[in-house]
Amino acid sequence: MQPGQMAYDRGITVFSPDGRLFQVEYAREAVKKGTTTIGLKFKNGVILMVDKRLSSKLVEPGSIEKIYDIDDYIGCATSGLVADARVLIDEARKNAQRHKLHYDENIATEMLVKNVCDYKQNYTQYGGGRPFGVALLVAGVDDLGMHLFETDPSGALVAYRATCIGSGRPVVMDIFEREFEDGMSFEAAAKLGLKALGTAIDDTLSAASVEIGVVEKGKKFRRLSDSEITKLIGKV
Repeated sequence: MQPGQMAYDRGITVFSPDGRLFQVEYAREAVKKGTTTIGLKFKNGVILMVDKRLSSKLVEPGSIEKIYDIDDYIGCATSGLVADARVLIDEARKNAQRHKLHYDENIATEMLVKNVCDYKQNYTQYGGGRPFGVALLVAGVDDLGMHLFETDPSGALVAYRATCIGSGRPVVMDIFEREFEDGMSFEAAAKLGLKALGTAIDDTLSAASVEIGVVEKGKKFRRLSDSEITKLIGKV
């Protein structure tokens, strides 16, 4: 970076002459270094998958949580700074609960995602804070259908049929572009996701290193058990 750009580098509220916010770009780099996180739709719902990236065999796999339930029919997977993710998950859960208390119904997935993105955007516009160094994949089912949204540190959101965030994104997106099809069964979508995840991390998959969450029409969001994950891995 040129010496004259250092002031723009340090100030989150100041654009550089070429229209960039460097702190937001650095936050995106934190996401790119995060764990590979996958989301893809199937015929009746949405699957979320995360590589837990166990740093040591001494780590208890159950202590690493990368997939969260936000509401009965909405789940979320994260990549980036874990502590930042926890704050955003708490904010999303509070939004969902407030909506349920006020209107006696579950919040729509898109409305929830927009609320979280508004919260993230505030940290790119005002001084005294920094952007969240985390991206979210939010999966949900509501009256409007099945949804898979990706958010980034700037507060932007995009809806996808299949997507990936984290360090393995280029590899996974290349596989999805070639092999993803609309209307796949749960098993076919799970096998494609696990194949892409295994290729991206270039390692053997196991129930201890992979976390999977599923939401289906008429069913609440749930995380698969170790035995269910092992069974799916065995089919890949």
